[in-house]
Amino acid sequence: MLRCHPCRQCCSKGAGMNRSWQTLGIATLSALIASGCAMLGPDFQEPGAPVESSWLYVEDPLVSSEPPADPNWWQTAFQDPVLDRLVEMALQENLSLRSAALRVLQSQQQLAIAIGNQYPQQQQVTGLAAREKSDAIIFNDYSLGFNLSWEADFWGRFRRQVESASAELDASVADYDGAQVSLLSQVAQNYILVRTLQAQLDVARQNIELQRESLRIARAKFNAGAVSELDADQAETLLNNTIASVPSLETSLQQVKNSLAILLGKPPHDLNYLLGEKGDIPKTPASIALGMPQNLIRQRPDIRAAERQLAAQSAQIGVAVTELYPSFSIGGAIGSSAMHSGDLFESDSETWSLFGAFQWNIFNYGRLRSNVRLQDALFQQLLVDYRNTVLQAQGDVENSIVAYLKSYQQLAAYQLAAAASKRSVAASTAQYQNGLIDFNTVISTLGADAQQQDLLTSARGNVATNLVQVYRALGGGWEIRGNQDPVDFLPAAMKDEMRERTRAWEGVLQ
Repeated sequence: MLRCHPCRQCCSKGAGMNRSWQTLGIATLSALIASGCAMLGPDFQEPGAPVESSWLYVEDPLVSSEPPADPNWWQTAFQDPVLDRLVEMALQENLSLRSAALRVLQSQQQLAIAIGNQYPQQQQVTGLAAREKSDAIIFNDYSLGFNLSWEADFWGRFRRQVESASAELDASVADYDGAQVSLLSQVAQNYILVRTLQAQLDVARQNIELQRESLRIARAKFNAGAVSELDADQAETLLNNTIASVPSLETSLQQVKNSLAILLGKPPHDLNYLLGEKGDIPKTPASIALGMPQNLIRQRPDIRAAERQLAAQSAQIGVAVTELYPSFSIGGAIGSSAMHSGDLFESDSETWSLFGAFQWNIFNYGRLRSNVRLQDALFQQLLVDYRNTVLQAQGDVENSIVAYLKSYQQLAAYQLAAAASKRSVAASTAQYQNGLIDFNTVISTLGADAQQQDLLTSARGNVATNLVQVYRALGGGWEIRGNQDPVDFLPAAMKDEMRERTRAWEGVLQ
């Protein structure tokens, strides 16, 4: 390390010396300010990434290349007031979303610190009152002064730090948007699953009634001597197996309700006051607007966050490069020192000093160059990660599109199969009562119908959940924040609590 600076001893005598120090200080300050426009390191440029020109299923009549018109996609897609209310509550109370907003607040303060580093780094008011006895003589010493020092941003190190902190702030906002997109989809999917399980319970109970009726018929025919006891035993077996499926469905239903309560920022509890006893599975629209793959780079928060992290790391390369060059600083002190407190601030008690200094780590070049290469390697890794994020995003959308389209086709087939199954149950029951067929056929049709109606219900729920996944993959929903700062969504009580903790330090922190 090589360090050079003029003597900092105070000198209050000699006008010529005063003028020489003042001239040196002004010249040093002027030179540092004039040359403070240098910016070492690479300037960030938006990276390229492979993006397809259109979706694989763009010709399907259910999809459109028009951009989604409404960021409140759950309202447009499902038109379910209960779901709307759940989403509203989750946006206000979800704790993961609050945590993301607090990370934005932290990034804001990190940026403020980086900006503050561009200004004088050391500003101190000092004071001393001392009393000393030596050889029967008592000495008093009083002093009061102000010190200031400033490292000039000669190579752009502090500006690169501001650039990096600003990009980190943008990334934290994108992470908040990503958390919001995830929350919206989780609330919608859990709500759809609640309705699907409720519908499956209804189907199970309807089948239980049908099977009880078949058991009644079989027992009546047995009591009349028309059939053996085997028919009644088979009917009872099928009935109890269907009854046994109800507790499993009720368990799943309560577990999903518990998950939904946590998304609403509340402990698990009875949500019937919000959900009602039961409701229909939300219906899906006739078509959906997807936009184009190129829109993903602007639309998906995770892509924007990856790009901003890349920008932040690019600036860190510049910070590392500046360590290879000398740093320049200026500073000084002004004060008063006297043997008696009443003599402070008298002309003879004035003290001052002015200095200019530089520091250069010329013997650490190997370590510093390695750090530059390290920061560049981190940048390159983030660049690869960014491109991978873009590819993964396209894969997510394509997977969700094909899942939605094929589940839609599957639903149409299940609807036809379920209708035929109901007709077969009615026909087999009537034929058995008239003695035209044996009970094995009735049992077969009843079991198949129970399975078929459950498959139809699951298919209806799958179409709706797959549509939610399409909107999640597209990154839909974060736009509802508008231009508001995520910190604005923190509860007022939480902000008051934070202010109260720091209130004792307000005079110091200002």
